[in-house]
Amino acid sequence: MKEIEHIIMTSSQIPLAKRTVLNISYTSVAIKDTISNILKPFDISVEQFNVLRILRGQKGKAANLQDIQNRMVSKMSNTTRLVDKLILKDFVERFVCKKNRRKVEIFITAQGLEFLKEIDPLIENTEAKLMSSLTTEELKTLNILLTKLRN
Repeated sequence: MKEIEHIIMTSSQIPLAKRTVLNISYTSVAIKDTISNILKPFDISVEQFNVLRILRGQKGKAANLQDIQNRMVSKMSNTTRLVDKLILKDFVERFVCKKNRRKVEIFITAQGLEFLKEIDPLIENTEAKLMSSLTTEELKTLNILLTKLRN
């Protein structure tokens, strides 16, 4: 198991708070890279995949760009651009609301739902592998600690 000092190639002592931040950041990037590599053959990004899962969670109800943006894991994503790319893949549809022309409604398509059915097992398997070195109790504790850090 490589310590963060080895990974970032430093021999100096890193204060515990900084060491923790570096560990969390490095691990986050490593997890995202692994999932990106699973999605790459399907020509879809992690952020696009996240949008599809958000829209599936709507259970047939419309979402708007603000709803999607608020639920995104990565708040830095350009939601409009992500939706545009998913429209080109026929995974989502966008409609202008007839009652309020300023409101845009976004739905996942049947093709988008089928894609998620295909990719979900690969992602779930990858997530299980990524967490396989931790026990169930360690995973529960890690989730509690990460939630505590965010709040």
